[in-house]
Order: sequence, then structure tokens, then C-alpha cells
Amino acid sequence: MSSKIKHLSSILAPVSLGELIDKITILEIKQIHMTGKKLKNIDKELKLLRKIVQDVNLEIEIDLINNLKEINNNLWEIEDNIRIKESNQEFDKEFIQLARSVYKENDKRASIKKEINQKYNSDLVEEKSYNNYLSKS
Repeated sequence: MSSKIKHLSSILAPVSLGELIDKITILEIKQIHMTGKKLKNIDKELKLLRKIVQDVNLEIEIDLINNLKEINNNLWEIEDNIRIKESNQEFDKEFIQLARSVYKENDKRASIKKEINQKYNSDLVEEKSYNNYLSKS
């Protein structure tokens, strides 16, 4: 294997439909928060990913997309707040609540992605395996 770095225009990798829609919603959120070269890069990637969905002529249920986008937006805000707390060395109750909300929101996110995969018969399905943290009552 050569140690020389080559220029790559892009890499095509198979992903589940849920993962693709998830990535699109994350890029849409990033569009709101980024400027300059970062925004230009996001716009380019978003355009390419939207074209993939358009080319397969799929209309994904808008409620699934909106729910996924809402969760990803919540995660964006949670992560921002955690970073603020971390930078201020504030490891209080709110910090713990924010940290716990990350995996709870990610579980909701995984559920919606799986629902998209099942509803639209995606050949690839992302699987998760975690300890159950929900009350066992």
C-alpha cells in the first residue's frame, strides 16, 4: 500500500435508507449553523445526497423526516449545552441530565431510522445493541 496521499473526489458507500435520510436532516441543521467554506461544503454534500433520494424516486413520509430532524436538532442543542458546561467545568445536575438525554435521543433516532428502513424495504438495516436502561417495573 502506497503512503502517497491521492486526491479523492468522493467515495460511494452503501448505507441504509434511514441512514441516508438521517444524514440529510443533519446537514440541513448544519446549514443553519454554519457559514463560509463550511456552509459551502455542507451545501455540496446535501445536494448530492438529495439527488440520490430523488433518483430512486422515493417520497419518504414527511412525518418520519420531521421527527428525525427534530431529534437531530435536539441533539445539536444538547451537545452545544454539554460543551458549554464542560468548558465552564460545571458538572452539576443539569450536566448529568444533558448527558443522559444524549443516549435517550439517540435511541429515538435509531428507532425512526429503523422504521424508515423497514417501511421502505431497505436492503441494509442498522442494528443497535445496548443495555436496557428503562425501568423494569
